[in-house]
Amino acid sequence: MAKKKEVEVEVKVKEMEEDEEEVAAAAAADADAGGEEAQEAAEPEPTARRPSTFAELGICPELVAACDAMGWKEPTRIQAEAIPHALEGRDLIGLGQTGSGKTGAFALPIIQALLKQDKPQAFFACVLSPTRELAVQIGKQFEALGSAISLSCTVLVGGVDRVQQAVFLAKRPHIVVATPGRLLDHLTDTKGFSLNKLKYLVLDEADKLLNVEFQKALDDILNVIPKERRTFLFSATMTNKVSKLQRACLRNPVKVEVASKYSTVDTLRQEFYFVPADYKDCYLVHVLNELPGSMIMIFVRTCESTRLLALTLRNLRFKAISISGQMSQDKRLGALNRFITKDCNILICTDVASRGLDIQGVDVVINYDIPMNSKDYVHRVGRTARAGNTGYAVSLVNQYEAMWFKMIEKLLGKEIPDRKVDNAEIMILRERISDSKRIALTWCPLYILQKGCAVSDNLNIDSSPCCCCDDEGERWSQEEAEEERR
Repeated sequence: MAKKKEVEVEVKVKEMEEDEEEVAAAAAADADAGGEEAQEAAEPEPTARRPSTFAELGICPELVAACDAMGWKEPTRIQAEAIPHALEGRDLIGLGQTGSGKTGAFALPIIQALLKQDKPQAFFACVLSPTRELAVQIGKQFEALGSAISLSCTVLVGGVDRVQQAVFLAKRPHIVVATPGRLLDHLTDTKGFSLNKLKYLVLDEADKLLNVEFQKALDDILNVIPKERRTFLFSATMTNKVSKLQRACLRNPVKVEVASKYSTVDTLRQEFYFVPADYKDCYLVHVLNELPGSMIMIFVRTCESTRLLALTLRNLRFKAISISGQMSQDKRLGALNRFITKDCNILICTDVASRGLDIQGVDVVINYDIPMNSKDYVHRVGRTARAGNTGYAVSLVNQYEAMWFKMIEKLLGKEIPDRKVDNAEIMILRERISDSKRIALTWCPLYILQKGCAVSDNLNIDSSPCCCCDDEGERWSQEEAEEERR
């Protein structure tokens, strides 16, 4: 356990060092670009008209109809610029803001290429995603776009029965969407499954997949798939490291960049509160009280914090539910569906939910814990203000997180406004929140075990509801909590 923790710390430190290098590089690039933009402003060049329909991009009638059925009336900017190059058979590096339609930019050319074959090939394309939820979402979009043409798509993620997944693979689907670890498991152990005739490889949220945490799995996958293939890399943020991009075996790629390297959309309003660490819960409740009925995502740093905060807020009569990487896949999808259907209007999550998830109607993103990696901020706040809608992002910055927040501002190239509040108004909430948190601790055995505290026999853990489920749902036992801790 100690060795695993040391490895995780080393990975986080390495990511932070790379993040600092990229922030500095981005700032230098912006400074260089400033002079070039001034020169270009003196001699403006006419810009080509952007195609206003998918048919103008060269998309076939069957897929144009599928786009209409999904409500895609006209291509987004990333789609308009990426799809023509993809249809020409070029490798792509696509950089676009969150919610800009990147999935459609790679899904449509892949399906069209499959349609051109006399006999559609099995295992034609593989899409890799860093998170399970994003993989499921991508799979649904492929199925929706290909529903009229009998497209088959299989999603391979952890937390789901491998035997059942092997049965789906035996049916030889056209598209495989997967997380790297589970795909490698099947490539290694599932008899008859191979990607040796793969034509397209997509890395969605490519900067995350090219990080050290996925390095071994990704390298092993790249070693067993054909070198002669089309490769697409898409993300809202992209690494500067050329060596990382080279690992994906790109061949003369076209770079499509429809936003600055690290940017948020103009329709997103951003603010922060500078708060004492001991009273952060009070400020959070103050913000929630000002936003009644809004769909809110709250990001925290650890899995244990999601559970504790969810119970604390529920004791205060907020409709909150948590999602984290330590939950089973069924519970994660169940929690996500309850949020999507607005059964609960507050979702407390780790960064497992910050990448790529397209949840309609999210009004507010709250950074309860400031991310140590500045790029994660861009992905977090990208869960709101999607597809041209407005949104609000607020960060609760304590005295220990100020340096990280300054790095975020430097990455974005702008200062985020400070929101002022009367401290007396905040302190009124202190006693009530303290009581709610104390009760939550007695009902959250996993949090107590993770913190190394002894679990008292008189806490009646056997009848305590799991804060990842509803009150009438599954219940924790002491043995289950201890097993989860291991």
